[in-house]
Amino acid sequence: MPTVYKNPRGRSAVRQWCADALARADVPITSATLETRFGRVELTLAGSGRPRVVMVPGTGFNAAVALPWLKALSVRWPTTVVDLPGQPGLSDPRRPRRARLAWYGRALDETLAAMDADGVVLVGNSLGAAVALAADSPRIEARALVSPAGFIRLTVDPTLAQASAGWLLRPTAENTRRMLRLFVAPGADPPETEVEWMALMAASCRTTLAPPPLPAELLARRAERPCVVGVGEHDRFLPPRRLAPAVRRAMNLDVRIFPGVGHLTAPADLDKVVSLVAEVADPPVG
Repeated sequence: MPTVYKNPRGRSAVRQWCADALARADVPITSATLETRFGRVELTLAGSGRPRVVMVPGTGFNAAVALPWLKALSVRWPTTVVDLPGQPGLSDPRRPRRARLAWYGRALDETLAAMDADGVVLVGNSLGAAVALAADSPRIEARALVSPAGFIRLTVDPTLAQASAGWLLRPTAENTRRMLRLFVAPGADPPETEVEWMALMAASCRTTLAPPPLPAELLARRAERPCVVGVGEHDRFLPPRRLAPAVRRAMNLDVRIFPGVGHLTAPADLDKVVSLVAEVADPPVG
């Protein structure tokens, strides 16, 4: 199978960046490595007790970039972030050329089994949300999906397409920052960690195409378990005006709109994510 990295030097650079970021984490974390049929899967954990929340990051992201998510979620629940195989990070870099969502779903199912985790609340962001939907493990109790792929095709307007092309062709800090400004709310600056990471990723990794919508019958089955969906009001990839009707048709759910948030959920906005997760992780009794 092909690898996500352009060359061995790119793989080394990515792994070193991730290791350094995790070493600087401002929350106590531990790590675990699982051997699966899909290759090595790296986990990063925070909080005490058995895994309750399992977070699956978006395209090109991993635990090292998602440390703010891990910190925010682990205040409330024991939380594990999965570095997906075939994505840049500390897991196996190989991935199939086709049918990737189904493959990722099976990889996540096997990861949950290897963790011996039951009653799990899956938190998926962007691609990670589509993977959370593709996964079919009976260990999944509920899902919380943030800016979720898997319902509609992503919107890429001309401005975003031009900025993305400039980033891929010449991934300087300034080109990366210019592109990421389209990922956050108007007038906001993207976090510098994401700027640094995305510049490295473009230089070191092959492009990951946006995931297609999942089959309608699969989404209907996922509606049989508790699920909540949230999206930023300024999400250019998944505009609420397009996403909300699709989620309603597919799963009969209302989408929570996060005010002042784009596709990229900045650390300052993670309280909105925690509140969304709490709807299924700590539902009211009675």
